[in-house]
Amino acid sequence: MAFKLANQIKRTVPDHPASVAVLKYALALILNASMIIVLTLFASIFTGRMVEAVMILVAFALLRQISGGIHLKTGMACVLVTSAAFTYISCIALNSWWTNLFTGIALILVLCFAPSKIEKQSRIPVQFYPLLRLLSSLLVCTNFVIGSSVVAIAFLVQSLTLIRGRR
Repeated sequence: MAFKLANQIKRTVPDHPASVAVLKYALALILNASMIIVLTLFASIFTGRMVEAVMILVAFALLRQISGGIHLKTGMACVLVTSAAFTYISCIALNSWWTNLFTGIALILVLCFAPSKIEKQSRIPVQFYPLLRLLSSLLVCTNFVIGSSVVAIAFLVQSLTLIRGRR
């Protein structure tokens, strides 16, 4: 779909400086994120967990942006797995002990592995990677104050994606 849209844009505005490949990449990111949001929110209507789903979408995305992580092989796999996981997580309620434990584990993982696999997705120079680790850690620590079980699980799941392939 992104390729078709990119070609259509290039045909409509042939003098645009962006290549079809660049347009396709940008459109694929936008389409994937949009589909994850729509599918997760649509599912949350049926589960009655809209607030939790929104919290997960925001928490996961914020941590993902500053910490990186592994990627699935296809965009559609990412959409399906992420939407299903977010919907499932939104239905989980933990007591404060488990919430703090999961937040603590996420913090340890972020301190050990963030940022991970962002070299090809970011223009951030390597000298700023320690700052990304600090920001990731501070973000995870906010859940010690908020105390949200779904945010704890979202942070834990995102921090687990950091483990494989740190460079």
